[in-house]
Amino acid sequence: MMAPEGTSPPPPTLHSGDWFETRPSLAASARERDWDIMLRDGPVIATAIHDGHAIRPSLQPLVALADDARLREEDPFTGVLTDVGDVRITVPVSRFEVDLNRPRDKAVYRRPDDCWGLEAWRGAPPGTEVARSLARWDRFYAMVEELIERLLERWETVLLIDLHSYNHRRDGADAAPAPQEGNPDIELGLSTVAPGAWREVADRFAAALRRTPVLGRAPDVRANVRWPTGGHFPEWVYDRWGERVCTISPEYKKIFMDEWTGQVDIAALRDLQRGLHAAVAQIRPEFRRRP
Repeated sequence: MMAPEGTSPPPPTLHSGDWFETRPSLAASARERDWDIMLRDGPVIATAIHDGHAIRPSLQPLVALADDARLREEDPFTGVLTDVGDVRITVPVSRFEVDLNRPRDKAVYRRPDDCWGLEAWRGAPPGTEVARSLARWDRFYAMVEELIERLLERWETVLLIDLHSYNHRRDGADAAPAPQEGNPDIELGLSTVAPGAWREVADRFAAALRRTPVLGRAPDVRANVRWPTGGHFPEWVYDRWGERVCTISPEYKKIFMDEWTGQVDIAALRDLQRGLHAAVAQIRPEFRRRP
């Protein structure tokens, strides 16, 4: 369990066995406020690590951004899409508290250059607060490491769907959206998908997304357009497990919501959800249970 506000336990030892237990299927061993997790028996993990908006009370007086400005840089509603996973992980904590898709030494934004030129803080967060945020980073990565190790005991390979979203109307609510050429409706981060191992699988995944209309039209689905180098989380997974884990990172343009008001377009979100389910179903047979 997470320590009460005001204390920071040391990060757990990796492979400590503290996060999960088998009874007889895999189950979370304790309630953890740093994330929400749902477990079914299967090889598909879906994560929404930027879905959250919460900032712990001790940091709130230091936050310089208005709530709506902070929400605009988060990935709201991506947690809905995690229902495609056998294992669903959503993170309620804002990326402005700790960014789980960055290396540990860059996981806490300190300067405007760290977060799109925004002044996130009224003053630099004290070292004690930075340490508490980094302890959350440590706990998350320790949990994921144990989770994947446990799944690989049951499955020959695992599929990780690492869900994100992005803004395309940064010039203002009434301004024209960013050009379609450089801003696909769904960008697939495939920087850790080796051509020989999983690329054909990723191509079938993309084709299934294109076949599912979004608000009556085929979505524009392309790979590695805006972020050709990917994020830290999928890179970390690849460094540890290589081709044993196929990581696909769908980055959804916010065509499913108004990024300035935060209002969701439920019809568009449901269409994207159906497309993701179809895409995972198309490639699920590639991930087989161990004999």
